[in-house]
Amino acid sequence: MTTPLQIDFVSDVACPWCAVGLASLERALENLGDEVPVEIRFQPFELNPQMGPEGQDLSEHLTQKYRSTPEQQAKAREGITQRGADVGFTFRKEGRGRVWNTFDAHRLLAWAGEQGGPGQRDLKMALLKSYHGEGRSPADPEVLLDVVESVGLDRAAAKEVLQSGRYAEEVREREQHFQGLGIQAVPSVIVNNKHLIQGGQPPEVFEQALRQLAAAA
Repeated sequence: MTTPLQIDFVSDVACPWCAVGLASLERALENLGDEVPVEIRFQPFELNPQMGPEGQDLSEHLTQKYRSTPEQQAKAREGITQRGADVGFTFRKEGRGRVWNTFDAHRLLAWAGEQGGPGQRDLKMALLKSYHGEGRSPADPEVLLDVVESVGLDRAAAKEVLQSGRYAEEVREREQHFQGLGIQAVPSVIVNNKHLIQGGQPPEVFEQALRQLAAAA
């Protein structure tokens, strides 16, 4: 039996390129089918770990962080919207609106990863669609619980996770681990703990890389 490739998808719910990257990777995996078995784990990375609970206007945030103009931001949004459409991910026409803290979303993803089955994978995509596709806040507990329930996970158990503060230590530990490996931008796709595929690559790039790595393994 072929040993599955271990994929660590390091990303943040707040990152639009992570939405493109995951949709692209999923397209590649569909194309590969049973040829290249994989096991995916979703690892935390916070683009704005110091963001307060009130969030920040997106345009204001991008101007402060990248010194970009509204015109540059509109052009970038147009480009990423097209890249998303190419792999079946629909971005909200009006944009995200605000930038939010995503720590609680990462805690729920850590919890979902322990439930077995496709729950973590489904939750990750659903969180990306909720924020980037619908403009819903990933810092709002009720939004998070709605998304949890939408993918068939236990809402009451997830609520207990949010209220108790569970998985906070685990998330911070994983973040520090990947930062220690030199991960400074997302999405970062790490295969078998040693091969890095950086950025929201097209499906054919993921497909070719995974096929080659599977053959080498």
